[in-house]
Amino acid sequence: MGVGRFVYTPIIPLMHAQAGLTSGTGAHLATANYVGYLAGALTGILAPAAVRSPALLRAALVVLTASLAAMPLTHSTTTWLLLRLVAGAASALVFVIAVSSLHSHLRAHPAHLPGWAFGGVGAGIALSGLLVLAVRPIADWRAAWWSAAALGAVLTLAAWNLRPETAPRRNAAGASLPGTTGGPGQRTAGVAVPGAREATAAVRPDLGTAAVRASGRARGPGDAHAGPAPRGNRRWFGVLFASYTLEGVGYIVAGTFLVAAIEQGSPGWIGSGAWVLVGLAAVPSSACWAWLGRRYSRADLLLVALAVQAVGIALPALTGSVAAALVSAALFGATFIGVSTLALAAGAQLEFPRSVALLTAGYSVGQILGPLAVTPLLHHGYHQAL
Repeated sequence: MGVGRFVYTPIIPLMHAQAGLTSGTGAHLATANYVGYLAGALTGILAPAAVRSPALLRAALVVLTASLAAMPLTHSTTTWLLLRLVAGAASALVFVIAVSSLHSHLRAHPAHLPGWAFGGVGAGIALSGLLVLAVRPIADWRAAWWSAAALGAVLTLAAWNLRPETAPRRNAAGASLPGTTGGPGQRTAGVAVPGAREATAAVRPDLGTAAVRASGRARGPGDAHAGPAPRGNRRWFGVLFASYTLEGVGYIVAGTFLVAAIEQGSPGWIGSGAWVLVGLAAVPSSACWAWLGRRYSRADLLLVALAVQAVGIALPALTGSVAAALVSAALFGATFIGVSTLALAAGAQLEFPRSVALLTAGYSVGQILGPLAVTPLLHHGYHQAL
């Protein structure tokens, strides 16, 4: 999923130079991918049986790989839009099922272990950067997509026998038996929603399990019918919601155009190299931020993470030095997961009804709107967008 969804970012400069991709079209392709991703994640809520389907996992892996291989076969913008839409939906389904498997098979393991598993997204980002870094001196944009498809095929084989969460065994009274899953209805942010735990994490591919676990602890039994949050909590949740929605806008602009922005003022290999660094920094970040969140104030950590991320995003727009590009990549990669983990956990701590679902919805809308919002600025390059 990390390759299938994020390889587009380092390929954008190649498509600009060799395939006639305009900046506006590049933004639209990104938006199509994020719309598809949201649609695929919602499938996990509307069809909870999907998260337990090995056949659907395999189909999504094959479709995702095929969508990468098909990108170089055409110069049609409409076809590209459809392919990125399909890739987004398939990526989400892969992630929904992977998260389901994590919760099923790592339930009795240390809390940090799922966080490291989520680092696979960062590993996919790093691999996508390495791939483009290797291909660009010897081939064109089409070879980059085909190489990504080949890598996707290899990783598909590795994931082929992944066992999704099994349906719970129940006793005569209909209750789940010990050692089995909690069934299709997962309690998230005070509301029992089918498959919500998996689908919520899928909408945020960089979400570790700490925030979701925190949301499950925020209210006690019977919280599905709990009353409204206290007035002060409602006010602070509104601030958090606005901040997290705007984070969706800002993060995705950098997540889509960071490589292209860096390459405006640096040698071409620096952009792909920086993307590798983004992925490497993201690998341990879910586990690290979750660990910090158990020891320090989440509000303070969230402010720190947002400030550090803002500096990282702004650096390539302020200077074209190689050092600035690499520092930017490290700061961005180390924080975009942390912001999500901390914000969702903070929302749950405020005991606001359906906090995780509401925050995720706002963030998802921000992701979709981000590339569109900066499209008018892209005619003069990517620095103004950052």
